[in-house]
Amino acid sequence: MVTQHIQATLVLSMLLIASLTIKAQETIQIQIPTIEMVYVRGGEFIMGCTGEQRADCLIDETPAHLVRQSDFLISKYEVTQELWMAVMRGKNPSKVIGDSLPVTRITWYAAREFTQKLSKLTGKKYRLPTESEWEYAARGGQLSRGYKYSGSDNLAEVAWYKKNSGRKPQRVGTKKPNELGIYDMSGNVYEWCYDGFENYEMSLSGNIVDPYGDDWSHVKIIRGGSMTSFPDVCRNSARTRATDTYQYNFVGFRLAMDVE
Repeated sequence: MVTQHIQATLVLSMLLIASLTIKAQETIQIQIPTIEMVYVRGGEFIMGCTGEQRADCLIDETPAHLVRQSDFLISKYEVTQELWMAVMRGKNPSKVIGDSLPVTRITWYAAREFTQKLSKLTGKKYRLPTESEWEYAARGGQLSRGYKYSGSDNLAEVAWYKKNSGRKPQRVGTKKPNELGIYDMSGNVYEWCYDGFENYEMSLSGNIVDPYGDDWSHVKIIRGGSMTSFPDVCRNSARTRATDTYQYNFVGFRLAMDVE
């Protein structure tokens, strides 16, 4: 009996040690890199084809219309591969690999899954930005100086695009930020928005306060242009759409949060 008791105690001790070891390993694996969020004070702005955008506007940027945007937070940088791997702990989907490069080849659903896992790990409520939040932040919010691109009328100052990128994604935050201190909202990689694509004529029939597109659409908004884009696509009001299940070499995302 004594021998059996000793053996049982040893087994329990070994199981306890194994359990503690696994928990310690999990704690190490889920250490999250610092995520810098920028506070964007809400206000009114004209969304779409405004004067400084007009020469290059397409029909889906019209009509320009008033939006009342509430306060929110948006990430200073695009989500990097380092942050993606820390949260998802799986294969890096990006074609060009580097910790400080934006993660790419992310479906809209994968971006949503990331925000949900990150929220669970941190206790904060991360999400994708709506299209109106994205454009308001890109324009500089209440600090806007009316630039054509996010932070400048000179695209090369603020963006990696077709002419200067070598057609590859570049390290986040290496160009000039916009008026709010946000980087790469023009160029580098396109960014998923929460919204389904909807023509402005349709959305104008709804609420102008914190608007968003069709919840059920499988065609989602991507914004900002990329390292493969011509300048007109990198403008603040330029709209592009993409299927929510497709992986693109030039599409990533950034984070948003409500102000609590």
